[in-house]
Amino acid sequence: MTPDILFTSLVVAAVLGALASNRVPAEVTMMAALVAVLVGGVISPDQALAGFANPGLMTVAVLYVVAAALRDTGAIYWIAHKLLGQPKTLTGSQTRLIAPTALLSAFLNNTTVVAMMIPAVQEWAQRLKLSASQLLLPLSYAAILGGTCTLIGTSTNLVVDGMMQRRGLEGFHIFDLAWVGVPLLLAGSVFLLLLGRRLLPNRAGLVEQVERAREYHVEMVVPEGSPLHQKTIQDAGLRNLTHGYLTEIQRGDKLYTAVGPDMQILAGDQLAFIGAPDCARELQRINGLVPAHGGAHKLKLNNHQRCLVEVVIGPEFPGLNHTVKDSAFRTRYQAAILSISRGGRRQPGKVGEQILRIGDTLLLETGQTFVEQYRYRRDFMLVSPLSDSTPPDFSKAPLATAILVGMVAINVIGLLSVLEAAFIAAGLLLATRCVTVNRARMNVSVNLPVLVVIGAAFALGTALEESGTAAFIVEGLMGQGIDNPWLALLVVYLITALFTEVITNNAAAVLVFPIATGVAEHLGVSPMPYIVAVMFAASASFMTPLGYQTNLMVMGPGGYRFTDYLRIGVPMSILAAAVTTVLIPVFWPFGVS
Repeated sequence: MTPDILFTSLVVAAVLGALASNRVPAEVTMMAALVAVLVGGVISPDQALAGFANPGLMTVAVLYVVAAALRDTGAIYWIAHKLLGQPKTLTGSQTRLIAPTALLSAFLNNTTVVAMMIPAVQEWAQRLKLSASQLLLPLSYAAILGGTCTLIGTSTNLVVDGMMQRRGLEGFHIFDLAWVGVPLLLAGSVFLLLLGRRLLPNRAGLVEQVERAREYHVEMVVPEGSPLHQKTIQDAGLRNLTHGYLTEIQRGDKLYTAVGPDMQILAGDQLAFIGAPDCARELQRINGLVPAHGGAHKLKLNNHQRCLVEVVIGPEFPGLNHTVKDSAFRTRYQAAILSISRGGRRQPGKVGEQILRIGDTLLLETGQTFVEQYRYRRDFMLVSPLSDSTPPDFSKAPLATAILVGMVAINVIGLLSVLEAAFIAAGLLLATRCVTVNRARMNVSVNLPVLVVIGAAFALGTALEESGTAAFIVEGLMGQGIDNPWLALLVVYLITALFTEVITNNAAAVLVFPIATGVAEHLGVSPMPYIVAVMFAASASFMTPLGYQTNLMVMGPGGYRFTDYLRIGVPMSILAAAVTTVLIPVFWPFGVS
């Protein structure tokens, strides 16, 4: 063992320990490792920074812009609502859940898909009187399985594809991985439907009921031309909202207080909802509803400039003891009051006629500059923005969806690479204002830690090769008598799967990649089966909440414990290993290198 091998091995061991402990942010750990191998002389500055210019990393970054456009136009919510339908049973819910989640995850970032689907799943749980824990873990697993079906389905596939191209190997087309991914998705889905519900817990989540600390009365109108016209309450998705409920409908001079699920909605109806602050954000995402009283559309603000903000009226508020209308609130603050809460209870009646008191909590729809402008003014004691409360621009959802389909089609027929197609799609989405430059920049910035982890992981992977550590590990494996290509494939898969359960999936893929190619070179066979095995094993993280971000996202809402992941994740991982290692040599034969 040379000094470089010893030094690199110690760095890798420290990285594995830091990532597994989860005490230090992954991007900090990986950048520290990059600096260590650079300063230690294992790699050159050019090699250290090469990962940040890798096509795989750049593709991941550009696809974040595409995902932002699909979210801002409401295309994701529209697609999910159409595909999910209205199931009546647990099995039906799980079946209708897995299919659309896997479909969306095949083309969009898994984290985005799961974040968008969690409220819909919680709504199902309320309607069916089921625990969300019976649905949320299958949601995460379906996203993971769906992401393995295409090249752009998960960042791991793009990262490994970028490493292949750097070695001079031909990259994958968008659907090449479907030969293994689709059978794996089908096998995993059958397992979840037949055995999963027996292994899933029936437990209340952390957010099982509507938060009533600040309850609001929010009124919405069904405008002319609304897609909700003549739909029933049930079909419109208003029967069981996650953060509130429909109390009454005003239709002309008639007031309907007993609102049943089969009652039809008509254009011009005014709908009254009661719920937590997030209820207003949830209603914004329903195509066909607009605020009834003084919405921000009267402030001449575009959708991407709007957001929801909560404020608490202070003693120096100039409109104290006046009605909202007399205080000229909208003109003075360029903000529209959607609802008023006093002492944690909703204030019924028309907003414009409410008298404003000290301590009233107002739910506002306003511009994004409001928070910075009034955060430290004495008009309000507290100014608190609601996260991710910009309303979708549903009018551009079909255009955004068409651009996504075009991006996939261009790559499938071989006109452009995935990176080139993604660049064109992002450019068109920006040019057509499906997403603004600021929103696109914000989305990439939010995911910047992921990009940093990927770029730095490339440097650590290069260090494993340059120092001879990868070759040293390969010789150790081969010294155990592993001379059968399929057995070696299984070992590579298991090593990657183990790494991805305790560290990030991208880091696991980059660290094992040089080992996988070294095994192929040692055996004198094609490296492709081993590269594909790394792709699938790095994504197939089912046994812990740490290995994949979506697993962690559902842990709180589902009320899961660490043992829940092991109970269902271990057999899922065994199934994935069996399906993958059997099918990979069929479509990517070992052959001769």
